[in-house]
Amino acid sequence: MLPGDVVNGDAIRVDAKAQSIVKQFDKGGKPIAVICHGGWLPISASIVSGCTLTSWPTSQDDIRNARGTWVDEEVHCDCNLITSCKPDDLPAFNKVIIEALSEQKKAA
Repeated sequence: MLPGDVVNGDAIRVDAKAQSIVKQFDKGGKPIAVICHGGWLPISASIVSGCTLTSWPTSQDDIRNARGTWVDEEVHCDCNLITSCKPDDLPAFNKVIIEALSEQKKAA
């Protein structure tokens, strides 16, 4: 679960260790849950190319510039990424995260 908010997203995206962790999760096919501006970390980790994500609307150019596709949806799942737009979407976002983690547990 990656934190949202402009300040959090901006601070964590430049952290090499955080980028490495996200890349490892992606390589391992593990779910990566991202809300709001949290998408900046996967962008900086170079894992969004070819994937479709949602986010806070002002991040859509960043997603497109990283060769991802941006959609305006409450929650969107693609390429191990579970993405959501804003705090109002938390109930739907949480539901999808729980479902993804349950699937991971069954597969283990």
